Amino acid sequence: MSNKEWDFGEHYGPSSLGFYKLHSHVQRPMWATENSACFDLHAHFELGNAVKIFSITNQEREVIPSMNSITTGIENSFELTLPIGARALIPTGMVFDIPEGYSVRLYPRSGLSVRKGLTMINGEGIIDSDYVEEVFVTMHNASHQTIKIAHGERIAQAELIRSLSYEVVEITQRPGQKTSRSGGLGSTGVK
Repeated sequence: MSNKEWDFGEHYGPSSLGFYKLHSHVQRPMWATENSACFDLHAHFELGNAVKIFSITNQEREVIPSMNSITTGIENSFELTLPIGARALIPTGMVFDIPEGYSVRLYPRSGLSVRKGLTMINGEGIIDSDYVEEVFVTMHNASHQTIKIAHGERIAQAELIRSLSYEVVEITQRPGQKTSRSGGLGSTGVK
């Protein structure tokens, strides 16, 4: 079965997510299957464009992805080598047009996390509706080996989420217990 593609046509409206490709060959967001809850985002490396990498000791540097050593058939076939423990801002080559009252949530892909040890730095990325710059995925090499990230590789999954409207208000009395629960941080046991 082919991947479900974005097809806004005349359906683009307040509960739709627009995307703008910064380069003509940026891969479109897609759902892997018809019943996927989230759509996939791909790494997008451009010739000569550097990627920010932070070492395990928090040293920042910019690295230009190298040509992929294996012919993949993908235009601009570059790859980024991410050292052990390093973190990187992986470009997607697109800008979202998020409707007001919504946000986009980015999540790690479970297969990358389990098989490669490649996950997201903050566990969940949040893109606000007023952010209109390129989307970057904050990746972390949690494995004990160097990892290569290929141009066009699916690196994260995302979804459009409606934001709740609420106030944060100060109260004058400490909240009381609402259930029989007492304490936190493992207080309910492990089994």
